[in-house]
Amino acid sequence: MSSDANTSSDSDSTDSSFTVGGHRLASRLIVGTGRYDTMEQMRDSLDASGSDCVTVAVRRERLYERGGKNILDFIDLDRYTLLPNTAGCYTAADAIRAAKLGREILKTLDNPGSDWVKLEVLGDSKTLLPDPAETVTACRELAAEGFKVLCYTSDCPVTARRLKDAGAASVMPAGSPIGSGQGLLNPNNLRIILEYLKEDDPDYPVIIDAGVGTASDVSEAFEIGGDAVLLNTAIAHARDPIGMARAMKHAAIAGRYAYLSGRIPKRLYGTASSPTEGVISTRPYGS
Repeated sequence: MSSDANTSSDSDSTDSSFTVGGHRLASRLIVGTGRYDTMEQMRDSLDASGSDCVTVAVRRERLYERGGKNILDFIDLDRYTLLPNTAGCYTAADAIRAAKLGREILKTLDNPGSDWVKLEVLGDSKTLLPDPAETVTACRELAAEGFKVLCYTSDCPVTARRLKDAGAASVMPAGSPIGSGQGLLNPNNLRIILEYLKEDDPDYPVIIDAGVGTASDVSEAFEIGGDAVLLNTAIAHARDPIGMARAMKHAAIAGRYAYLSGRIPKRLYGTASSPTEGVISTRPYGS
C-alpha cells in the first residue's frame, strides 16, 4: 500500500472522500492540533496522518508558544480545512460565543471552514462528558444562525437523535471519554446511533469522536460503519506521534476496506475453509 497521502489508488477504492457540513474532504480522518510538545511535531504529525481537515480549539488553543511561534504558521491553509471547535465551554451561551469567534477568525484567513463548527458543551471537568441539554440548545441556535454544526455527544442514541433533529450537520458520538484512550467502550450503542441516524438518510455523516487510543480503535470505528474518525490525544501523546499518525492513516483505510467488504458472520463452531465434498481418500488402494 502506498505511503502517500490519501490520493493513492488504494484509498480511492475505499471511497475515502466524503462530504460533511457542505465540505468535501479527501480523508475520513480528522485530527486535532492540541497537546503536542512542539509546533514542528504537530506539523509533521498532521502531514503523516494524511488528513486534510484539522480542528483547532478557539477558546483555549495555545496560538503562540514560547519564542513567539504562531500555530497558524505551522498549518498549511492551502492544504487543510480548519474546523474550529468550542472545547472548554460548559454552557450553551459560551459555546455559541466561541463558535462565532471562530467564524470571524476563519473569515480573516479566507479559509473554507468559516461556516462550520465542532460543538462541544461539557458537563464537568473531571469526566469531560457532554452536557446533553446545553448541547442540544447550542446546536439548535447555531444551526438557526447558519452554522454547519458537527456535534460532539455521548454514546446515547436518544441524545444523538435529538441533536440531528436540532439541526446538526453531523452527530459525533464518543467512543469513550475525551483523552482517555479507552477505545470504543460501547460499540453496540454506536451501532444503534448509526442505525437511528441513517434510517431515513443513509448518507447522513456520523463521526466517531474521542477516546481513541491506538490504530485498532480507529479501524474498529470504521468497521462498525462510522463515516469518519476525529482524534487528537492518541497521536499527540504517543511515544512517537509521527509514527502513530501514520498508523492511524492506514488503520482508517483498512477499517473502511473491511466495512465495505463485509466481515463474515461470527459462528459458535468452526467451519472448514476447504470443501468437504470429493475429498481424496487416504485409505490404501483396494481396501
